[in-house]
Amino acid sequence: MSRALLFLPDTVWSDMLQSITRTLGRFDAVDERATEDAAGAYPVGVPTIETVDIETNGYDSIEAGDETNVGSFAGTTFEELGVAPDMIELLRKKDITEPTPVQVLTIPDALEGRDVTGKAQTGSGKTLAYGLPLIERTTTAKRRRPVSLVLVPTRELANQVAEALVPFAQLRSLWLTPIYGGVSMFRQIQALQAGVDLVIATPGRLNDLLERGELTLEDIRTVVIDEADQMADMGFMPQVERIMQTVGEDAQVLLFSATLDGAIGALVRKYQHDPVHHEIGDTTDSIDTLSHRFIGVTADDRIEVTSRIVSTARRALIFVRTTHGADRIAEQLANTGLRTAALHGRLAQSRRERTIQAFSRGETPVLVATNVAARGLHVDGLDVVVHFDLPEDGKTYVHRSGRTARAGEEGLAVTLCLPHEGRDVATLQREAGLRLKVVPMRSDDPRLLDLSAWEPPVGMLEEQRGNRDGFRPQQRQGRPQGQGRGQQGRPAGQRPARPAAGARRRDW
Repeated sequence: MSRALLFLPDTVWSDMLQSITRTLGRFDAVDERATEDAAGAYPVGVPTIETVDIETNGYDSIEAGDETNVGSFAGTTFEELGVAPDMIELLRKKDITEPTPVQVLTIPDALEGRDVTGKAQTGSGKTLAYGLPLIERTTTAKRRRPVSLVLVPTRELANQVAEALVPFAQLRSLWLTPIYGGVSMFRQIQALQAGVDLVIATPGRLNDLLERGELTLEDIRTVVIDEADQMADMGFMPQVERIMQTVGEDAQVLLFSATLDGAIGALVRKYQHDPVHHEIGDTTDSIDTLSHRFIGVTADDRIEVTSRIVSTARRALIFVRTTHGADRIAEQLANTGLRTAALHGRLAQSRRERTIQAFSRGETPVLVATNVAARGLHVDGLDVVVHFDLPEDGKTYVHRSGRTARAGEEGLAVTLCLPHEGRDVATLQREAGLRLKVVPMRSDDPRLLDLSAWEPPVGMLEEQRGNRDGFRPQQRQGRPQGQGRGQQGRPAGQRPARPAAGARRRDW
């Protein structure tokens, strides 16, 4: 009977114990201090786990993959990739019988110890692509000297990767812990002092612990840099560089990113040795697997429109621009009768974890989040993503929208467009490779209850764009060619009258 001590956040550890209880019908008595200290302190009376059939709530790391990406990889088995039989059996229990394309390409090279650079879209199964070889190559470490390291941009992703790797670490009797800011450093230090084989960390907190001398990375054999493009966007590259400078030159480096230019390319050239490059489609290809709707709304009707869109969804993720906006919109949506929560950077870590867990389980089906807070959030069964505030650019749009339509499921991305945002919408679609017209709708429009049931008009936005007014409605039948709204009957050269003071301009 194997035994593994796994240091996880309180909410994750609690959910794991409940899952084990459902699976086994029992588990050994646990000292109350073990559950209390499970976020990092040396656990007392940690239960002996006799099974590894632990639920992971459908995170990215255990997906069967997007059917549209299978192609020539169909029919490849985990046995052919060199995955150990006991891991294959665990995968089978999770109903994962066929590897995804990124797993087919990455696992053999990673198992051989080669440096790998992977470019794959969100939801491609890359966590297992590096996770299985990582567990296989991880050995027992000395105190404060881990042998494997995973760098991630957010604490949410750190928790999710840790939870996904728990069953496989159990098979090898390995100790692991997530390390990130916003929680007590003391528990993380205690975990390192007890001896941790695998560390999953955000760059900031890991650098803090390195500066305090609480651990050394001299024994690291494998480093994984996950979501490298997001770390670059969040300004973490200098911290990642500082970490990599403390890792031995002979360490294996696996890097996964949506883009490989700029700072990411420099990181590859500096710290990887003759890497194998694998690319699964282009990052913009992911939007082709989604249904897209651009809905024209007015500011006073936007909440009601949003409420109608998400009212029939199993889970809906709504993106807003600010933390204040997240709280305000979540409250307004709750007033329409929806079970809604807000997720942003000002929440305490314990509350963030509870919010994410409630959303993952479907207890809170609507989540209003800022872009930074939702980075690293991977939840299956997400029906619709609503861009309540317009994304900054096409790249952000693709990343946000990629939260849905995962693992071959259908998904819907809805962008709410205010009348004055015509130029921005046109630029956004051009960067994202889309050609869709904005369809004006009021909150009583029956199409809002099932936006995927109708096809939006396709075409360039030029006929909807005004110089300053955003989108123009279609010209009325019978209007003379070349005359715009308000021009009929006006003498040539005469300017239109200005609207009365305080009048609201409306384009829908």
